[in-house]
Amino acid sequence: MTAKGAPRRLTVLNAKGGTGKTTLAVQLAAGLARRGSAVLGDLDPQGSATQWLRSAALPVHVGEDAWRAQADHVVWDCPPSVEHPAAQRALRNTDAVLVPVLPSPLDLWASWRLVEAIRAEQARRPALRAWLVINQLEPDSALSTAMHEALREFELPALRAVVRRRAIYRTAALQGVSVYDLGPRAQAAVADIEAVIEEMQP
Repeated sequence: MTAKGAPRRLTVLNAKGGTGKTTLAVQLAAGLARRGSAVLGDLDPQGSATQWLRSAALPVHVGEDAWRAQADHVVWDCPPSVEHPAAQRALRNTDAVLVPVLPSPLDLWASWRLVEAIRAEQARRPALRAWLVINQLEPDSALSTAMHEALREFELPALRAVVRRRAIYRTAALQGVSVYDLGPRAQAAVADIEAVIEEMQP
């Protein structure tokens, strides 16, 4: 851990695609870079994070370089499969795991197998921290009663902070930057990411 308390090695992982995993990993790496040196480890064979940050100052490491990266914070964007060797390696070597889930009980229940893998790793390494985080929640909407009930069924805690669906993330991707680089128009998105980072600190 750094002096700020945020994870030094953070793994963003989900067993299915379409949950906004790469978007969250990119933004978290950018936010952590405001607290110390930070790099993004792109472990996903699709290379979406690498393509996204082609114009940004935030370093992106791929392949074996992702494991050797030296920085105050390393964020690993994993493949959408808990069985993938890179995902398993990240899980074995990380300080914390963040699991983005869509605001739908069906999408959340699809993460059961991943949660079981994380709990098994926590049994081996009790210091490993892990959370669910609601991603792509519609602006100005609240979680449904069904979603709250579904969250309570999981053994992983859910962050109080949520990341809302915002067009500014698409703008950032098109420009090859993070929302931190887009000034006042991205203020609400930055606030979402900052809330997630702050809540991950012990």
